[in-house]
Amino acid sequence: MIQEAILLLFGNLGSTELIIIVFVVLLLFGGKKIPELMKGLGKGVRSFKQGMNDIEEEIKRPTGEANNNEPSDTH
Repeated sequence: MIQEAILLLFGNLGSTELIIIVFVVLLLFGGKKIPELMKGLGKGVRSFKQGMNDIEEEIKRPTGEANNNEPSDTH
């Protein structure tokens, strides 16, 4: 599955293009910043997946249960 995703992402790129992209990234960010960027990217992806899971749970939750979680307005 991961191999298929990588193939779809880089399917039309040759080895020369990938080397040029890696070289440009190294020039722009430097060797020390790349691990920090990847860490931030990983946190962003993890947060996005968590948000998607939360939305799915809300959609799957029965409507009666959703209404019980809302605070009641008693004046």
